[in-house]
Amino acid sequence: MLDEPLPTDQAEPEIPLTLPPAPPPAAAAPAYRVGRAPAPRRGRKLFGLMMLIIGLMLGAVIGGVTGGLVARNTLQSQATPSAAKPNGESALVMPAVSASASLTTSDSNQAVVAAVKRVGPAVVTVVNTMPQQRVFGFFGDSVEQPKASGSGVIISPQGYIVTNNHVVDGYQTLQVIFADGTTVPADLVGTDQFADLAVIKVNGSVPAVAQLGDSDKLQIGEAVIAIGNPLGDFKNTVTFGVISGLGRTLGIDQGATYEKMIQTDAAINQGNSGGPLVNLAGQVVGINTAIVRGNSSSSAVAEGLGFSIPAKTVSDITAQLISQGYVERPYMGIRWQLVTPQIARANGLPMQWGSYVEVVSADSTAAKAGVQPGDIITKIGDETLSDESGFANLLNHHKVGENVAIEVWRDGQTLTLNATLQSQPH
Repeated sequence: MLDEPLPTDQAEPEIPLTLPPAPPPAAAAPAYRVGRAPAPRRGRKLFGLMMLIIGLMLGAVIGGVTGGLVARNTLQSQATPSAAKPNGESALVMPAVSASASLTTSDSNQAVVAAVKRVGPAVVTVVNTMPQQRVFGFFGDSVEQPKASGSGVIISPQGYIVTNNHVVDGYQTLQVIFADGTTVPADLVGTDQFADLAVIKVNGSVPAVAQLGDSDKLQIGEAVIAIGNPLGDFKNTVTFGVISGLGRTLGIDQGATYEKMIQTDAAINQGNSGGPLVNLAGQVVGINTAIVRGNSSSSAVAEGLGFSIPAKTVSDITAQLISQGYVERPYMGIRWQLVTPQIARANGLPMQWGSYVEVVSADSTAAKAGVQPGDIITKIGDETLSDESGFANLLNHHKVGENVAIEVWRDGQTLTLNATLQSQPH
């Protein structure tokens, strides 16, 4: 490739019973009267005891009721009144914390709904019809015309739509399906493989236009919304989440990575590619482009790892694509292979990462700088090649026409060559 390279009862008080004095012996009454004589007095005392107990009980009840009324009146007198009622009474105010929390939740929900209403009509489905392919099957050969679909978002009244490069890659014809179901043809304006962005265009009026926001002001934990067409079947699906990370680097190919990516846990699936990541103000702050389910070195499966291209990058790239159909990037004019730490150890090389030069094109930047086949490029400018900063990334940190130092390893020696970067041919 040229410049190319996953939560004790107390008993009741005993009242002494006083018996009458015994009569003189001469007038002793029959024995049975001894037992009956005190009966009237004992009954009166028992009756009095019962009345005393009843009185105590009534007193306790009345006292409790009275105390409760007093306590209630005291609390009412201490409470903070709200606006006076017409009859002069005041109502108690509910705790401010509960009211505030309720309003905050309601406001947040309303903001999400408003943002979706604002951006949703500008989200489209992009259908990529590819060239016909001959398919060899058990029952004979057949010809099929494969299709792929992704998402996009309208960014101008003139019909310009931004999506991912991989959504339109290998196309024969392109179509756009608006949110209302209307299908129209589209033309490719330009693509940038390095940033995985593309601009397509439809003719005629468009249903809505989305506004690009300032991705530089995003904060981790900020609420965001992803809108797109997952699996190509569920048009304008809305998912909600937060900004999980900023400035992420995501490896995509040998010597190339996506840089400064936005990480979100808003659900992103196949078919969401090219759709917008939206803040609560209804602005597009990113273009959804990739998901990570795990990595090659582990059997663990991850969820909620979605990545979006920042709106600032989208704005810069789409401006160039619309104005000139391509993005001007520096070009070395070499074909190379990635040198990893494993390859370096196996070959006794002193570096960890590098780009082994296989072919140097005539009259290219590399040829004019003195780069030769067999050289290993280890540094461009002040930046050393690494797993997160590959050859293509370091080269694209510079501009066409800039003079940069290229460090190469050749025959056991480290050399520094000067190169004036040329533009990539178009």
